[in-house]
Amino acid sequence: MNASSLVNIAGHLPDMARRQPDTTAIIFPQRNRRLTFRELNILSDRIAHGLIRTGIGRGVRTALMVTPGPEFFALTFALFKVGAVPVLIDPGLGVKNLKSCLAEAEPHAFIGIPRAHIARRLFGWGKESLRIFITVGRRLFWEGTTLAELLGQNETDTPFPLAPTEKDDVAAILFTSGSTGPPKGAVYSHGNFAAQVEALRRVYGIEPGEIDLPTFPLFALFAPALGMTAVIPQMDFTRPGSVNPRRIIATIKDHGVTTMFGSPALINRVGRYGAERGISLPTLRRVISAGAPVPAAVLERFYRLLGPGAELYTPYGATEALPVCSIGSREILAETQQITNAGGGICVGRPVEGIRLEIIRISDDPIPVWQDSLRVAAGTIGEIIVQGDQVTRSYYNRPEADRLAKIADPATGSFFHRMGDLGGIDEAGRIWFCGRKSHRLQTADGPFYTIPCEAVFTTHPAVFRTALVGVGDRGDQRPVLCVELEKGIKVDRETVRKELLAIGSAHIHTQPITTILFHPAFPVDIRHNAKIFREKLAVWATSKLSS
Repeated sequence: MNASSLVNIAGHLPDMARRQPDTTAIIFPQRNRRLTFRELNILSDRIAHGLIRTGIGRGVRTALMVTPGPEFFALTFALFKVGAVPVLIDPGLGVKNLKSCLAEAEPHAFIGIPRAHIARRLFGWGKESLRIFITVGRRLFWEGTTLAELLGQNETDTPFPLAPTEKDDVAAILFTSGSTGPPKGAVYSHGNFAAQVEALRRVYGIEPGEIDLPTFPLFALFAPALGMTAVIPQMDFTRPGSVNPRRIIATIKDHGVTTMFGSPALINRVGRYGAERGISLPTLRRVISAGAPVPAAVLERFYRLLGPGAELYTPYGATEALPVCSIGSREILAETQQITNAGGGICVGRPVEGIRLEIIRISDDPIPVWQDSLRVAAGTIGEIIVQGDQVTRSYYNRPEADRLAKIADPATGSFFHRMGDLGGIDEAGRIWFCGRKSHRLQTADGPFYTIPCEAVFTTHPAVFRTALVGVGDRGDQRPVLCVELEKGIKVDRETVRKELLAIGSAHIHTQPITTILFHPAFPVDIRHNAKIFREKLAVWATSKLSS
């Protein structure tokens, strides 16, 4: 094995411990606790020694269900150090999905807080495959050991040698939200993670010593790798749309946060609160919001809280490939917002360095091998596919999903990932997102794409958001616009309906949309609280129109 081919994503931590040992790596305000890079590295080394003693070593799939805190960070880096494969499942996926994810991943070890172990026993999670159990906290009636006992067996600070993993070795299994189907486990290699860290550093100019506020747990893991201090907010990470905005703003101000990551739902809530009170956040250099499209009104409101030179970025990507593209608030507000409002789709920026992006003809069938003939003409809406080092190669135990999502590229010896999204490329090389492929309507008048249509109607001041759904059989679907009004305003719905019809009639691609239904509060995906659950809305619309 060539030493230059070795890649272990955990290597960033000991590297930072050498370069900036006394710099704070993580701050936990709710516990009044801090860990420097040296302390975090030593703690993860001690845990790594303990993991090996319990049988968790290279290649051992390990379900990790620990709330964000010192233990979460130290355990994750320890698992990478020993070459184990953490199975990371967002608890917001719900009990039923959690059980199916664990059954699919077939983990041999389970590390969790007491509540997770109780649920594991109660609902029978992973009972066919699990054999090693570690409790972070007090162990009650279940088997295994505790993290405290594991640490107590090794009180020396002997450095742990990183497992000699290579670029293509499996590093982790991350389950997607399944907002357009059952959750699937994206298989991450150490090379994928390394490429992500480098892309984030390069695209956003992140420097060691910055202060990060990550409001999505998995993004918190990038902070130590980038040399940033992560401030872990006091919030329910499964419900970002219900976050306490006062607490988030206080954390930013108290710790001089320079970088913040948040879902559009969180950005919307904090932005509203800040705008109503004239709050400014001068220490923030950049805000990154991903997981769903960010409405221009939400972006503009939060942008006003920032100081001169700061920017709100909306990267495009998915669990399987991130980042793919990126664009900043200045370009959106100055140039692309007007095109979006007129039905041109949402601009997600240009592909980041190292990503090859193509637009191909729309198909629901597998595409085994790349051919140039798949590419559509410039300006045509098609399916977005990507290739690059941060793109994951497969799903775990999902050969059919791989068949539908991956396209072999013999010329490069690599592959393309089908994003499942529709879009196009403009003359400036920018990508315009036009909605999920599975959400497109197939009517007698031809296809309708959700995002370009919805954006036209969302320009109405009384409208919070819209969702275009199809009622009826594919090929003969009836386009129905579901509308959620802004909270707390009093309007006559019939007047709003007439105004929306007038707005739609001014654009050729929205003229056929004549059925409008008002919904009290859209169902949203359980991971980001921002993606609209159009499948449920379609069922609701069908029932409303048939009653």
